[in-house]
Amino acid sequence: MKKKKKFIARFIKWRYKYVSNNLFVNTASAIIGLLAGLGAVILKNLTHLIQHLLEGEFIKEIHHTFYFVFPIIGLFLVLIFIRYIIKKDIGHGIPSTLYAISKLKGIMPKHQMWASLITAPLTVGFGGSVGLEGPTVATGSALGSNFARLLHLNQTTRTLLIGAAAAGAMSSIFKAPIAAIVFAVEIFSLDLTLASMVPLLLASITAILTSYFFLGDDVLLHFQLQDKFELNDLFFFIILGITSATTSIYFSKAYFFISDYFEKLGNPFKRLLIGGILIGIIVYFLPPLFGEGYEVINNLLKDNYEGVLRMNYFHIDDAGIFANVLIFLVLLVTFKVIAMSITFGAGGIGGVFAPTLFTGSISGYILATIINFSGVSSHRISTSNFALVGMAGMMAGVLQAPLTAIFLIAEITGGYELFVPLMIVSSISFIITKKYIPYNIYASELAKKGELITHDKDQTVLALMDFNKIIETNFIPVKPDMKLGKMLKKAVVKSQRNIYPVVDKEKNFLGIVLLDDIRSVMFDKKMYKTSFVRNYMHNAPEVINFEKDNMKTVMKKFQDSAAWNLPVLKDGKYYGFISKSKLLTAYRRKLIQVST
Repeated sequence: MKKKKKFIARFIKWRYKYVSNNLFVNTASAIIGLLAGLGAVILKNLTHLIQHLLEGEFIKEIHHTFYFVFPIIGLFLVLIFIRYIIKKDIGHGIPSTLYAISKLKGIMPKHQMWASLITAPLTVGFGGSVGLEGPTVATGSALGSNFARLLHLNQTTRTLLIGAAAAGAMSSIFKAPIAAIVFAVEIFSLDLTLASMVPLLLASITAILTSYFFLGDDVLLHFQLQDKFELNDLFFFIILGITSATTSIYFSKAYFFISDYFEKLGNPFKRLLIGGILIGIIVYFLPPLFGEGYEVINNLLKDNYEGVLRMNYFHIDDAGIFANVLIFLVLLVTFKVIAMSITFGAGGIGGVFAPTLFTGSISGYILATIINFSGVSSHRISTSNFALVGMAGMMAGVLQAPLTAIFLIAEITGGYELFVPLMIVSSISFIITKKYIPYNIYASELAKKGELITHDKDQTVLALMDFNKIIETNFIPVKPDMKLGKMLKKAVVKSQRNIYPVVDKEKNFLGIVLLDDIRSVMFDKKMYKTSFVRNYMHNAPEVINFEKDNMKTVMKKFQDSAAWNLPVLKDGKYYGFISKSKLLTAYRRKLIQVST
């Protein structure tokens, strides 16, 4: 261990002496991209290995029956692994990364570098209806964070390497290096400057080369343009944007509702049992919901809905029965969101990218099919084009990342000739969804707490500020029944502050006494034994709640109350004060740090 530390120390000295900071960051980004790419390869191969084993010859004939038990087995293995082997919380991929950036100064626990490599394949491989993208990004981000910590890099560089790792992970998964860069900028709110662009680009390049080396040139989604965009279809793409927004709102609200329900259950084994049984029932009746669902997406992109209907409990395979086919596809969209949410609630580890693409492709396909069947269009609408553009619409709505949606779908499918409808649908879906769902799934919890990093510099500075460091505890509390003379002796004489919190025996906050409140009587010895603290006590202009308030609300309370000091309550008890001067000083320092 000592040798390792000495080697790192010598390396750091050598680096500062001979290697410029830009060159070092660029090199580090390339290395991080390579590691993120390897992480993506391992995740994907382990998942496919598990799925291959579960579809082996010894259970092939009765495989559909096992759809009921596979998910609960996978979730049980994940729970045992987390509870008894890791013994630490893994957290959901991208949200945990966002939290590390906003509140932990970009420091991610070491176990996050490898934990998702095991838990995500167990979740998805055994049928959990989620994707692998979130865990892959989290794995890469943790590698970037700990690489930066190892070399003692500052917070700004650490955050940049986390973004580079995220770009590398996405580039490796989807073989879409440009969209991966856009993703890192949009989701992690990185400042897109020349200094940040080059590291993101290098990480994205090395990651995709790693993917090509180990996985070949096969792409995740297969699409060939059959019908070009026509101006006559503009109205129908506008309708697709609206339906994508509607589906996105359902997606988000259903996810939040089910997540809250499972959170209230508390006991992880209870969540596992209820969630595992529910997922088993859903995938038994609707087998296309088993796992990620990219096979379904590819079938729809080829206009091969028979391939989607091939395995279903209801034996819907007659292409002539339009209503039955339509109902089955609607059920897939409806229950994919439910199955995904239950998988997360039951303790599964995965991502929302794949479910978003899944629901988007089916939604677009459904709309095109309805238009063609109804005859409202003078010509046949391309169902494969609508399935493709529907994916972008859902990504723009659910993830609230319209640029990522446009570039990712165009890049991974080669559908650049559909750029105009991609832009139209993504924009409409994003604008409408944003009105009803202020924050995406990744950021909703952080946003509620005011801890979300955004492109708003002021909001970012407030989110990065450490709440604990601005609380001052060197105020001397007094009791309400304390006589004036005792207060002067015990508090005023010994304190360097001009404000005194009034508390009871249990430290419940009752009010405050200012030095100005007692200034006129503090030299009148006749009042020392006849007047009490309660005679001078009054309410604070505002109170800060340690558990509920964030830096944004603290700033607003100071602004609204025009106070110079505000008391802080923790667990309902008096904890300390925040002064406006210290708050503004901390804000200015953090602003300088973020801006440089």
